[in-house]
Amino acid sequence: MGGIKENLRLVRERVARACERSNRSPDEIVIIGVTKTFDASVVKEAVEAGITHIGENYVQEARSKKEILGNIPVTWHMIGHLQSNKAKQAVQIFDWIHTLDRLSLAEKLNRLVSQQKDKPLPVLLQVKVGQEDTKSGIAPDELFRLYDEVSQMEGLQIRGLMTIPPYFENPEDVRPYFRQLADLLKRLKDRSDRPELLTELSMGMSHDFEVAIEEGATMIRVGTAIFGERPSCRR
Repeated sequence: MGGIKENLRLVRERVARACERSNRSPDEIVIIGVTKTFDASVVKEAVEAGITHIGENYVQEARSKKEILGNIPVTWHMIGHLQSNKAKQAVQIFDWIHTLDRLSLAEKLNRLVSQQKDKPLPVLLQVKVGQEDTKSGIAPDELFRLYDEVSQMEGLQIRGLMTIPPYFENPEDVRPYFRQLADLLKRLKDRSDRPELLTELSMGMSHDFEVAIEEGATMIRVGTAIFGERPSCRR
């Protein structure tokens, strides 16, 4: 693979082609660079190459990078499973939480945001569209109840849905899962008092983001296609 700048150019070309196929504008798509296990210097290089959104899986790793980078002009997204005991730090570090999947976590985040911030924290509800025990997320048939509860919390602003579908070698095999998430968002809008807030679908990664875009993704989480193979995992 080339350097980060060239890889990002290629990713943007893929995004543009997927948008053309689905009669969408590339301006509708937020590319989140996933920097899990990469050093802060890589984040800095990515921002210099044009990345404005960074996704991290672990709270401590994101904290250490932010401490090194200071007020770098980037939006930070929590895209990994969030443990309740890390909620306080997460509220301090991240601009978006993609992985809200249970009422107890929502209640804790809401309380912390109310204490620490002067505006609501944008969140996405993570939906478990597959049957994999290793994946987090609320079951589709429990989503509406969770939405009704969280939408009443003043410290949190639900902006849409997120999912991590099962992995398939052929990206076309993932399409039904992306389509299911898009349908769930449509159903949420139909029952919501604030449907104009429900604009985001966070789905699709390096391997399958074109299909995700064709099915309505507004945020894609791209790591390998921009940064190459990951160093060994660390927190």
